[in-house]
Amino acid sequence: MTTRDFNIWLSGFRDSIADYGYYIDFEKVHRNVDNIKVELNILNSLIGSKNIENDFESLIKKYPEVLKCIPLLLAVRTTEIYAIDEDGGFTYNFKNMNLTPDQYKVFMRKTGLFDLLENHIINNLVDYATGVETGLDSNGRKNRGGHLM
Repeated sequence: MTTRDFNIWLSGFRDSIADYGYYIDFEKVHRNVDNIKVELNILNSLIGSKNIENDFESLIKKYPEVLKCIPLLLAVRTTEIYAIDEDGGFTYNFKNMNLTPDQYKVFMRKTGLFDLLENHIINNLVDYATGVETGLDSNGRKNRGGHLM
């Protein structure tokens, strides 16, 4: 059995594995947001709405594809979201509308998204989604770390 000098072994380690691309993959962030930019801009019409529930219902009837943006606004990477409360459990499909517009309005109200929009807490959903994507991508560091090692 060969013995190793622990100090020599440790001296070969780098101080960090973080290169410049380690922190955020902005190319991926922008690509993901660009894929839904049109739909986000359509949803921007709800910002500051005084009649948000009716405006939302009209919007999803005319442009049902805007629903695909909703999960990202909640930092979720799936097209279906299950939610339960005292009124029961519902699986919301944001790719193909599977519930009534009224039920989607319940989702928007109870998750706080209507509040975010109607009270003008944000000014632009494209910018907001870019921030959410950046936050979600920061979780990707564990994958990038593995590649850098």
